Amino acid sequence: MKNAHYYLECCLTLAKQAAEKGNSPVGAVIVKDDEIISEGEEAVKTKNDISCHAEMEAIRQAVKNLNTNDLSACILYTTHEPCVMCSYAIRFYKISEVIYLHQSKYLGGVSSSMPLLITTEVPPAWSKAPVIKHAREEYSI
Repeated sequence: MKNAHYYLECCLTLAKQAAEKGNSPVGAVIVKDDEIISEGEEAVKTKNDISCHAEMEAIRQAVKNLNTNDLSACILYTTHEPCVMCSYAIRFYKISEVIYLHQSKYLGGVSSSMPLLITTEVPPAWSKAPVIKHAREEYSI
């Protein structure tokens, strides 16, 4: 069985690939039943699309790969705290757990003044807040 360290290392590899292409160094993977079902690297600059955050890219791929809008059996690992936009998608698609390395300074879905990942003030059809884990280990990008 793989652990969080393994999946976060995969995220870091994706983040390095994103940075080499001129994007922000962010990488994300989505795991179901201890297998990576999707991955994403930041592609905002290369795709000229603000919605191409690593988490969004991974979510798009997971929805397509699993052919469902219900990702409640999935865990999202990412190098950075998901922003408000990504948090919206995480809650909408019902991802059950989010594990991230670095806090987002301004628009984080947990630590900002708009904590969309953890608020209870969401539409009734959304899932409850996912389990949130901030991996404060000695990782670097």
